[in-house]
Amino acid sequence: MPDKEGPTPLERFINGILPENPVFRQLLGLCPVLAVTNGMKAAMTMAGAVMFVLCCANVIVSLIRPLLKPHLRILVFTLTIATFVTIADRFLAAFMYDMSKQLGPYIPLIIVNCIIICRCEVCASKQGVFTALSDAVGTSVGFALALGALATVREVLGSGTWFDVAVLPAAWPDWVVMVLPPGAFLTLGVLMGLANWIDEALKARKA
Repeated sequence: MPDKEGPTPLERFINGILPENPVFRQLLGLCPVLAVTNGMKAAMTMAGAVMFVLCCANVIVSLIRPLLKPHLRILVFTLTIATFVTIADRFLAAFMYDMSKQLGPYIPLIIVNCIIICRCEVCASKQGVFTALSDAVGTSVGFALALGALATVREVLGSGTWFDVAVLPAAWPDWVVMVLPPGAFLTLGVLMGLANWIDEALKARKA
């Protein structure tokens, strides 16, 4: 299967960060986004696991794209993703046991994360390895930035800490709601609005 024309590696990388941000622009993978962003450590661990799985899956799918059959491609994507999710899950269980227990089922659920399946379908199955890897890195950076932004707001306001280090005075009252599910939805809505405002401002400046 020859490469199909599409965005260049640089365009794929840049698009994944903000223009096609998987969280703020495409609203993909919101289950772990809302569940693990009450602290920066958990959020960054999830972001690292997703980056590992996405990069590996995109590279493998791109390499085998001449062999992909239309009616089997989703099955191949899922099996490929599951292989690397298992590696990530076992690594965390072996070397970061407490974090593995804290994240619970959300690492195994990366198997059905729409972000990864989407990038395999949209890019990796149609373009070369370097382009697929650039797409995976850009999307992963965009995902990590989204998780980091959410976790920063929620942890600082909800616990007065950042990476478990106190950053607010002891007299500052903790906004407990921020580390609860309602705080996740509230923070996501505000940050999505901010992302849309920035995007519109950039478009207006170009015009």
